[in-house]
Amino acid sequence: MQIPTLCVLVMFTVLTKANAAERLVLMSPHPDGIQTEFEAGFRKHYKKETGKEVNLEWLDVGGGTGTILRYIGSEFRRSSEGIGIDLFFGGGLDPYTELADKGLLSSHRLPEALLKRLPARIGGVPLYDPQFRWYGSTLAGFGIVYNKRVLELLGLPVPNTWADLGNPDLFSWVGSGDPRSSGSVHMAYELILQAYGWEKGWEVITTLGANVRNFAAGGSQAPKDVAVGEVAYGLSIDFYAWAQIEKVGAEFIGFSMPDNLTIVNPDGMAILKGAPNLEIAHRFVEFVMSDAGQKLWFLKKGVPGGPVTDQLNRFTVLPDLYERHASDAAVTLNPFLWTSDLVYDAEKGSARWSVLNDLIGVLVIDSHEQLQSAWKRVFENGVTSAQISHLSSMPVSEKECLQLAARWRDAELRSRTIAAWTDFARRKYGERTRSGFSQVVDWITVCFPMAMGCAMVLYLWRAKGR
Repeated sequence: MQIPTLCVLVMFTVLTKANAAERLVLMSPHPDGIQTEFEAGFRKHYKKETGKEVNLEWLDVGGGTGTILRYIGSEFRRSSEGIGIDLFFGGGLDPYTELADKGLLSSHRLPEALLKRLPARIGGVPLYDPQFRWYGSTLAGFGIVYNKRVLELLGLPVPNTWADLGNPDLFSWVGSGDPRSSGSVHMAYELILQAYGWEKGWEVITTLGANVRNFAAGGSQAPKDVAVGEVAYGLSIDFYAWAQIEKVGAEFIGFSMPDNLTIVNPDGMAILKGAPNLEIAHRFVEFVMSDAGQKLWFLKKGVPGGPVTDQLNRFTVLPDLYERHASDAAVTLNPFLWTSDLVYDAEKGSARWSVLNDLIGVLVIDSHEQLQSAWKRVFENGVTSAQISHLSSMPVSEKECLQLAARWRDAELRSRTIAAWTDFARRKYGERTRSGFSQVVDWITVCFPMAMGCAMVLYLWRAKGR
């Protein structure tokens, strides 16, 4: 007896759907090692809990936190009810408070037993949103990574404060990422402004920036450059620094978190509004915040329950795990016992995220050559407080910056303001002193086409005369 073709097709469809893996779509600035460990861990966990397979799809838009944040914003402007993405995972704290304020996150309350183990705050900074729209999935400290051997060879000092990186003796020996594309680098600059205040903070950022050899796109490059001796110092989030210490050795690489000038900050995670795979997204958030997920962050590689391929060197947000797994922890510091006098204003940091990126971009990075030329003239003639004040003067006050931040999505306003800042930077730093060779090249570039044109006119005139 033959089974009718239609029945075969129906049975095939049902079996295919039954065996098809679930999916979860994520965006993350986390490096491949973190993505790999959490994908493998969650797939195993999901299979055990549900008996089903799940595939994690990591959407890459070619950039770090800043790029992802802009992409999410632009996609929601086109489709306000959802953008086909379930989760945003990593990138600090400020992006999540910004997305929450814009109503672009979906709320999910953790199970009560887990929520009771999670402190509401650390050092005055919230560890999760009171409305449960985002959670700090791990913690990050910000500081300075340095190459001990290079410092010894050059006679340079071990850094104790952010301001130490503005020492003229460190010219071209400092490394940094671009805060416009790296959330961890942005956070370091925001901390400098909040630790020192607006005017003094810009002095630190300006002199530090003048000492930077080059600005890398990502936050992980400066620690790598420090490890190979390309630069002596680098702005770094803690786990990038610890990764290089683990790789190269603590006798060669050091990491300093400036006392009372930095904080331990939550590294967020949130479900986006209109998430297409909402139930699986809920399960992922609960997995990351549970013991199973938290052990991936801070246990040594190869320890049962810890990472398998890549040691992540990150903090757990569950304080009781530090005592229970002290001997197996990759990170020995307990951030819940670490104190700092700096009280971080998360609301201010979130509000001015984009406008601050553009300010640093225009005044320090895009005009870097002019800034360095001006900085050389300052320390060649003898550094004075008046010269430092002039070099670090700003086109806006802190109050004006926050006022602009509220309207920064206005493309015309942003374009006009950036143009004004560019002109301000050009006048402040002065035109870059150019070598005689470059002036000769410019002269040839201008005159050669003119000479060729004259020769062609003369040739045509003679040809016509024949």
